Amino acid sequence: MNLHWLLRAAQWARHPPSPRRVKLVLAVIAICLILLAIEHFVGWPEALSLDPARRAPVLR
Repeated sequence: MNLHWLLRAAQWARHPPSPRRVKLVLAVIAICLILLAIEHFVGWPEALSLDPARRAPVLR
């Protein structure tokens, strides 16, 4: 473990984040998990998929 991260953890322990920030982080994580579940069970919409780029034929 890097000393920088240890000092950062000590600072976080002395001054924990506000309840509002904790709720924000948990909401973002929940949204990501919901999107992951939708993608896994329903699938990715064809309209949002990228078509592979076609290469122009090489003229010799």
